[in-house]
Formats: sequence, structure tokens, C-alpha cells
Amino acid sequence: MSYKTKQSEELIEFLKQNKNRHMTAEEVYGELHSNGSTVGRTTVYRHLEKLYAEGAIRKFLTGDNSGACFQYVDNPEACHNHYHLRCNSCGRLIHTDCDFLNELAEHIKDEHSFYLDTEKTVIYGVCEHCKANEKEV
Repeated sequence: MSYKTKQSEELIEFLKQNKNRHMTAEEVYGELHSNGSTVGRTTVYRHLEKLYAEGAIRKFLTGDNSGACFQYVDNPEACHNHYHLRCNSCGRLIHTDCDFLNELAEHIKDEHSFYLDTEKTVIYGVCEHCKANEKEV
């Protein structure tokens, strides 16, 4: 970030500690607030957008009016060449490197002259855990 404040450092540290999670800005704010942080909601939103612009975090558009999910990036190249699966039930975002999906992307490129953006490609469905819970109800 272009400037360091206690609040920005607190936000970055929280994101690093939760680097395997995808959270909305509201979830980030809520967890920080419940842990006693004084970081304000507006500050969280503003800093997340700055961190995204700087490439320190990744932003995933959810497409369901709940906004975007954010995730801290350890290695900026690590997420560029795979697809994402999003559970419609729990909202979990799953990273997947799948040969079949890569073949599908090649087919789309070769047959339709269209290039998929793997970083932003999200396939929606229901995760195994949520599907099992549906059967129990």
C-alpha cells in the first residue's frame, strides 16, 4: 500500500492470516469488528479496493448481488491458470486445476475463437458438503 497506518496493517495481517478464505468486504469488517478492531466499514472497503488495484489481493465477482469476495495473494501467478467453483448454497469458492476444463477452454478457443479468462471463470453449483446436507433434510 502507498501508506501505512495501524488500520491498514491490521487489515493486511487479517487477510494474510485468512489467506485460504474468500470473504466479502462485509465479512472482513464483521470479523475484524468482532475481534475488537476499530477499523471502520468504509476503511475496509476503501483499503480492499486499493489492495486489489495493487495486486495484493484477488477479487472474485460472485454474480449474486452479495458483492465481491476478496482473498490475499501470496503468489500473484498462482491463481491465473485454473478455474473456480462456487457453491450456490454455502458460497464457498473452490480453486480447481482440471485437465477436462483446460481441454474445454482449448475447444472454445479453437472452435469458437474465444479465449476464456481463467482467473475470472467461475462455475456455479453445489459443493459435496451442501449436497450431502440436502439429502439429510
